[in-house]
Amino acid sequence: MPHLDAQADFARARRRGQLARLGGWLLRVPDDVGVILPYEEVVRELGFASERELGREVVSLDTIVGTVDRTRDFDRSFRPTSPRTRGRWEGIATAMRRGQAMPPISLYRIGEIHFVRDGHHRVSVSRALGRTDIDANVTEVQTRVGAERAIELADLPQKGHERLFWERVPLPAPARAEITVTDPWQYAVLAEGVEAWGFRAMQDREELLDRETVARMWLEEEYRPVVALLREFGLTTGSGTDTDVYIHVAAERYRLLRTRAWSDEVLERLRLQR
Repeated sequence: MPHLDAQADFARARRRGQLARLGGWLLRVPDDVGVILPYEEVVRELGFASERELGREVVSLDTIVGTVDRTRDFDRSFRPTSPRTRGRWEGIATAMRRGQAMPPISLYRIGEIHFVRDGHHRVSVSRALGRTDIDANVTEVQTRVGAERAIELADLPQKGHERLFWERVPLPAPARAEITVTDPWQYAVLAEGVEAWGFRAMQDREELLDRETVARMWLEEEYRPVVALLREFGLTTGSGTDTDVYIHVAAERYRLLRTRAWSDEVLERLRLQR
């Protein structure tokens, strides 16, 4: 009896969602971890670049974690969160249990994750029935900062800081992995430091340099050599990333000697301070 089975499917899916929220509360997991990702907010923080139609594909259901709509009827795993969806949900579940073909859903793809444009209930029912993939018409959206599968709502502010940094310091993609900070606010501090470095470089060369050139020169002539020195003096050990340490000692260098030179004296004084 497909209809009765569909009713049981809905009740079971809701119960699983409620148990997941209870488990999160007991483990003190932040409330937004299980929240479905809103497409507009993600694109705003990551920075829209372009989009293109990819056509029909088979997509893993685990990668579908967001929505274009402002719906709160499903959680991040597309389990129903309210009884409002019951009628339509059970109708689709009944049809699937009878073997009826479903039209492909419509998705936006950003990095490793997908956002539903059309087909929320089909995604929810498919997951509840234990399916692992689904047919979808996919539109790929390119953003200035990528999205990993584990991205959560709480990560969006940091992604926004990161995007602004890459706009101000446009390093090539392969080099970006070298720049990581623990505190997202430090992206702004570092960007100002790079711009100040570039201003001094233009004064020395008596020529105007674009942002791409300044970023490349800073990486090759300042950041990489300084990080190598800091590692040699043992200043990068302990907590924080190489970039965290670079920001800290760069500020201390100017406070100590008000000089642009990286001398043994400066490094030794910085080492003794840590």
